[in-house]
Parts: sequence; structure tokens; C-alpha cells
Amino acid sequence: MNLSGKTVLVFGAAKSGIASAHFLVKKGALVYLNDLKKREDFAAETINTLEHSQVRLVFGEHADIAVIKPDLIITSPGVPLSIAPLIVAREKGIPIYSEMELAARFTQAPMVVITGTNGKTTTTALIGQIFADAGRKVFVGGNIGVPFISEAAELSKQDVAVLEASSFQLEATYEFKPKAALILNITPDHIDRHGSLEGYIEAKAKIFANQDENDWLILNYDDEETRKLADRTKARVIFFSRRHILEEGFFVDKGILTAKMQGVAIPIVAAEDVYIKGGHNLENALAAAAAGWVMGVGPEVLNESLQTFKGVEHRLERVLIYKGVEYINDSKGTNPDASIKALEAYENPIVLIAGGKSKGSDFYPFALKIKEKAKALVLVGQGAKEIEEAVVKAGYSEYHHAKTFEEAVQKAASLAAVGDIVLLSPACASFDMFNNYEHRGEVFKELVRKFAVD
Repeated sequence: MNLSGKTVLVFGAAKSGIASAHFLVKKGALVYLNDLKKREDFAAETINTLEHSQVRLVFGEHADIAVIKPDLIITSPGVPLSIAPLIVAREKGIPIYSEMELAARFTQAPMVVITGTNGKTTTTALIGQIFADAGRKVFVGGNIGVPFISEAAELSKQDVAVLEASSFQLEATYEFKPKAALILNITPDHIDRHGSLEGYIEAKAKIFANQDENDWLILNYDDEETRKLADRTKARVIFFSRRHILEEGFFVDKGILTAKMQGVAIPIVAAEDVYIKGGHNLENALAAAAAGWVMGVGPEVLNESLQTFKGVEHRLERVLIYKGVEYINDSKGTNPDASIKALEAYENPIVLIAGGKSKGSDFYPFALKIKEKAKALVLVGQGAKEIEEAVVKAGYSEYHHAKTFEEAVQKAASLAAVGDIVLLSPACASFDMFNNYEHRGEVFKELVRKFAVD
């Protein structure tokens, strides 16, 4: 792909947009970077670095396609394809790529790509550790950590790129072709962006759109929507299951994570020895083991990795125990299904903090789980009213409202007794009060540590 002398417009000046802009400049392109935020909203160092690289900045308004006349457009994940400039671009036949699509065109490394509604980050990080434990040079990034475009061109055929991919990143891919693609589960999420569950599924399905019989598609047999996708791919399909003994695939048999391939069953590790706990993490472990296996990692390494991987920040992360109360940061629980799984992971009484920016989700199943598992609920943020309506409908009355996030944490602490868990698992996005879920999780940890010290 020759970018020299081409005019490229990048929408969105967050991590992936800025990384894309710098990469495109190095490839000889004339680059425009557009964001609706104003110039003063960005750090001076960021602006100076971009301008030093001769990136042309358009802030505070949408870039004018007719004026810039781009040959190519790169979108950041947070930019919907429905915005007016992108509609105009499509009408003019201008290619629109996600940052991940751009990066994939410049890498030689085989890609192992993970998507799904929940569990992506944990599974991505675990697969990264599996390859590292196997002695492979591995890049871990995408929707977490470092944007893929930052290092894609530096990776060789002997390396491996392990990438978390959101539906936002996948919807603007066209030639994207992972060697191994994983779809962990599909439950309603981002309906506000994709318009329907069907639209969301179609975005996820682009992960295997270009795979062929030399590639692998790893699917959750226990998830109906995911299982049905097996009929739509040319790739070799491997199922994993926490609930069924499979004729072939990865499953739990008599408490042992087992691989059964070509009729031969091979034990990997006892389920009780998998370090990350909870039924959902057992599914993540099975998926990760399958990914390692198809990429040539043996059972001994899988055994070691599954016993030693300690999980990821902001996902069921223990902050501390104070006065007999355990505080858990699950800020990455940004939809009801993720927060249901968080509630299911513990047997102790739970004081739950939930709320944030709703994504058009159905909160009633979440409300039923709250009724079953939570001794008290503290609601905060824009989505608080929607969750309240759902828990009232479910017949649950032990809920409280907080005007600020700090007040929510303090209220939850006051409701907890010795042996209880205070769990932040919002079931909502963070953008009503925070920059992202990481920001929300960091603030939660700071508040907890502050009053523990005080």
C-alpha cells in the first residue's frame, strides 16, 4: 500500500488517531487530524509533537471533505461511521479504514484477534502471556494498551500480534485476515451505535470475513449467537465449552481443562488450578488455550500460563481489604452481561456500585441478578434511573442514589459489613463522568485507598 503523496484524513485524536497520524506521516502522506474537541482540550506537548511532524490539525468542528479532498480516511474507534463527513466520503467513493485495518496492511506478523461482548481484555492478555511463556516475540494491543499501528510494521513473520478488537474497530475493516480469530460471546451491547443486535453481530462477524481454510475460527459453543457463526466461515472452526463435553475442541471434563483434537484427548490443567477465578474466566481460559494450541503452543506451556496469569487491571481487580471489607474494581464491566458475570464470581454479600452512560441495554436480567446477589445497590450517573426502574420491576428495594462518584463510593463503604464485598461493576459506559473505564477504575482505587488511609 503506497501512501506517499496521498492525502489522508484521520478522524478522532485519541490514542489510535494520533498513532495513525504519526505513522502516515512517516509513509509520506499529507495528513489531516480532525477532532470535535477544541485545541485547548489537548496537552501542549501532544499539539507540539503533531505540528512538528507536519500533521495538519482541524479541531472544534468536522473536517470539510470537499476542501481537504482526501484519498483515504482513517477512523478512530470512537467515531461513528454515521457522522456527516463519512456519509459524504462514502458517496464520493473515498475508502474509510479503521486504524486496525490500516495496521494489518503493513504487518508481516500472523494475527490472533479476540472479540466478543465480554472477556476480550482478559483473554487477550492471557494469550499474550501464553506466547511469551512459549518464547515467542509477541505484541499485545489493539483495543487495549498500544494501538496496533504503532508497531505493526516492525513485526516479522516469526512474531505474533495478539489483538483485542471491538465492534467499532471491526466495522471498518475490508481485507483484515487473522490467522486465528476468537469470538468469545455475543450479548446485546452498543445498540446505540449499531442500531440493533443484528447490526452488532454483523460488525463482530467481520473478524472472519476474509479467513480461508488455512485459518482458524475459535467459537464459544455455549453461546447460541456465537455458535451459529460457524456456518458462515471458510476457516477451520474450533469450539470451546464450559458446559458440554465436545466431540472435538476445548472443554472441561471431570474438573480438567481438556483439548480433544483428531480424536485424542489431552489434559491441560485442573480447573481449580486456573489462577483467575469465576465461570466466565474458565471460558476465557479455554478460549486462550485453543488459540495457543492452533498456533503451535504445547500443553506444558498452556498449563504453566493458566496457573500463573493473574488477570488484568480494572477487571475483578482486588484493590484492598479494609476493616474486613474487600473492595473490587470491575470498572471494565461496561454492560449488563459483564456485570452479571462479576456478581456471579463471588459468594460473599455484595454492595454494588452501578451506573454511568447507558448504551441502550436491557437492564432487567441485571436487576434479577442484583436481587439474587447484592445486599445493597448504590446508583450513580446518567444510567441510574434506568437501572432503578429495572430493579423496582424485579422487586428489589435495597437501592440508594449518589450525586457524585465519590459519594457513591462512600455510601457503599458505609453499607458494607465485615465479610462483605464492595464491587464497582457499573454495567454502563464511563463517558458521562470519566474519560474511559480506566479513568473510572483509577478514581475508584484512589478513593478507596484514601479513606482506608484516613
